[in-house]
Amino acid sequence: MTEAVQKRIYALMVLMKAADDRLSKGIGTGEFMCVYWPSRGQEAIAAAMGVALRPDDQLVTTYRGLHDLIGKGVPLEEIYGEMMGRTTGASRGKGGTMHIAKPDKGVMLSTGIVGAGPPVAVGLAMSAKRKGTDRVTVVSFGDGATNTGSFHEAANMAALWDLPVVFVCQNNLYAEMTPTSDTMKIEHVADRAAGYGMPGVRVDGNDPLAVKDALDEALRRARDGDGPTFIECVTFRFRGHYFGDRMPYIPKEQLTAAMDADPVPKFRARLAEAGICDEAELDAIDQDALATVEAALQTVMASDSPSVDELDRDVYATPIKFPV
Repeated sequence: MTEAVQKRIYALMVLMKAADDRLSKGIGTGEFMCVYWPSRGQEAIAAAMGVALRPDDQLVTTYRGLHDLIGKGVPLEEIYGEMMGRTTGASRGKGGTMHIAKPDKGVMLSTGIVGAGPPVAVGLAMSAKRKGTDRVTVVSFGDGATNTGSFHEAANMAALWDLPVVFVCQNNLYAEMTPTSDTMKIEHVADRAAGYGMPGVRVDGNDPLAVKDALDEALRRARDGDGPTFIECVTFRFRGHYFGDRMPYIPKEQLTAAMDADPVPKFRARLAEAGICDEAELDAIDQDALATVEAALQTVMASDSPSVDELDRDVYATPIKFPV
C-alpha cells in the first residue's frame, strides 16, 4: 500500500474523530442542539472504505454513519447542516441525522431502521449488474442488523444472483445496548456468511490496512462477477448508543481496554514508526482536521433553517402547492 494512501487514511480518521468530538462538545455545553449516534472508535473502518471505493461505487449506511459519510466524500457542511436542520444540509435540513444522502458522492441512503440497508443495497447492486457496469455497492451496518430478517433475505438474494455487493458489518460488540453474546449463539458474525454460500471474512476493525486489504479483495470479486462478500470488522464504540447514553451496560474495564487501543493515535504512531510521516507532518494533519471541522460548523450555524416553501419540495416529481 502506497505511502500516499496511508496518509489519506490517517487524514480521514482524524477528520472523523474531530467531527465526532466537536459534536459531543457542542451538545454537551449547550452551544447547539441536534441528535446523533456517535461513531467514535470506528474510524478505521470508514477510512478504509473511503480509500478503497471508487467515486462511482455506491454506499448504503446507517444512522451511526457520520464516519462513513465523511469517508465517501460528503462535505462536512452538508452533514452538520442536515443534523442541525439548516439549509446547508444535504437535504436542505429536512432529513435529519438518520436520513443523510448524497447520490453524486455515491451515498444512496442512510437509514434509521436497523437492518433496512441490505435490501436497498441488493437493489442497487442488481441495477449495476443489469446495466453491465462494474460498479459495486457497499452496505455498512452493525452486528445487531444481522439478526433481522431483512438482512438474511438480502444476503441470500445477493449470493443467489452473484450480485456486486459487499456487506460490511461494523461489529462494535453492542447492538444498541445489548452485547452480541446475548443476541447470537455463534462467536463470529462472519460465520453467518457460509449459510448463503458467500465468503465470510473477519478482520481487526481497528486496523485500517487490514480492513483495506479485505475490501480490496471483496471489491475485486464483485467487479469480476464472483458475487458478494461479507466482512466483519471487529471494533468498539467509545460513546453511547446515542449522545447522552451513560453506558451503564458496558463494563468499565472493557471500555478502558478499548479506548487504550484507540485506532486513531495507534495508526498515527504506526505512520511515524514506519517513517511515512514525521511528527510535524502528523501535527499538521491533525490541525487541518480541527480547522476544517470548525469552519464547517461556523458555516452551518450562520445558515438558515428551511423555509415554509420547503414543505412540499422533493415530495412529488411535479411540485404541487398546498395551502399551509
